[in-house]
Amino acid sequence: MPKQRPVRFLTTAEAAELLRLKKHTLENMRWQGTGPKFRKHGGRIFYHRAELEQWSEQNRRQSSSGPRA
Repeated sequence: MPKQRPVRFLTTAEAAELLRLKKHTLENMRWQGTGPKFRKHGGRIFYHRAELEQWSEQNRRQSSSGPRA
């Protein structure tokens, strides 16, 4: 049986699940320009798995009131 490669491009729902966010939250972040980078393929929105992980790393913090780590 051939080995399945992980999907690189995720839909908004899949990206939200990976980040443990609600789909609507991710959509709002996209509209505000505060969320992870995304791509449009023929009018559909996709997120690259590596960019989601990179965005998450950039938002690491040591405390809830302090600067980013």
